[in-house]
Amino acid sequence: MLKRMQVRKFTVFRDEEFRLSPGLNVVVGENSAGKSHLLKLAYALIAVSAEAGKKPNAIEPTKVFLQKAYGDKLRGVFRPEALGRLVSRKPGRERCEVSLAFDNKALDTSVSFAASAQTDVQVKKLPSRWDAQSPLYLPTRELLTIYPGFVALYESRFLPFEEIWRDTCIHLGSLPLRGPRTEKTATLIEPIEKALGGKVVLDRNGNFYLSMPGSGNMEMSLVAEGVRKLAMLARLIANGVIQAQGYLFWDEPEANLNPRLIRLAADVIHELSVRGVQVFIATHSLFLLRELEILQTRDKPETGARFFGLVREDDGIRMTQGDHVAEIGDIVALDESLQQSDRYLAMED
Repeated sequence: MLKRMQVRKFTVFRDEEFRLSPGLNVVVGENSAGKSHLLKLAYALIAVSAEAGKKPNAIEPTKVFLQKAYGDKLRGVFRPEALGRLVSRKPGRERCEVSLAFDNKALDTSVSFAASAQTDVQVKKLPSRWDAQSPLYLPTRELLTIYPGFVALYESRFLPFEEIWRDTCIHLGSLPLRGPRTEKTATLIEPIEKALGGKVVLDRNGNFYLSMPGSGNMEMSLVAEGVRKLAMLARLIANGVIQAQGYLFWDEPEANLNPRLIRLAADVIHELSVRGVQVFIATHSLFLLRELEILQTRDKPETGARFFGLVREDDGIRMTQGDHVAEIGDIVALDESLQQSDRYLAMED
């Protein structure tokens, strides 16, 4: 599990240390506060280690390999014109530094690169082994409708899409688990399938459908986008991908979901964090935040939770963190929701 993440002069961040929970980690902030950047950064560095360790005849980590692999992944995930574009844009010769510290110190790593860097990073701390647990990233957009042929096209052509989309599509294509569902899998997936009104199926031509009892298969393009997001989640549970991952990064789970479905997503997020998956989400939804806090207060899991508030200031982002929402202070995105409630109640006076 990832214990700490130090980020210095990376995009909007000045110098921040994120102390993480082995269970649930929630990043809260308004648009352009760096929520997605933070998740993508952690994902990219962990993904390099996990992918390298799964290759046939994998060798021990080396600086020569990692300085290129880290650089390639960061450019694939963020899509900058050059790697140095990810350094905070300030006058002078700025340099970005990122460090990840794990419960297993053999995985610890640290990298840096200058604003002038084109492709490679400098590896300051070399891990002594590869991460055996893989990360999964769920973007704000559903991917089931673009899945047919996307991975093959991405590998053979230049496409202006984040590499995360390719990575997640590969996971979506994994075959479902054989045999009856385990009790744990059923607990996660059955409420989602009830909300969907059916099960997610993949045909031989690479097309996803929603199979509904008595109605046959419905093309995913005809399903509401918010429902397609849940369908993507159901697929990744059914094929065992989410449970097998050590890390889940989910960017704005609430996007395109109504409150009833947001509550369902919160239940799944909470349950996964309790079951040993380290979960990272980025949100500016007060509704989702409250649901997660209700679940944490009700169950009091041993893994606990960490909340991170990001606020834009003139010279960068100010970060606050704590074990409870109340400890992260005032967040603009949340304040607006509360102020709207006050304005609405004032109408009755």
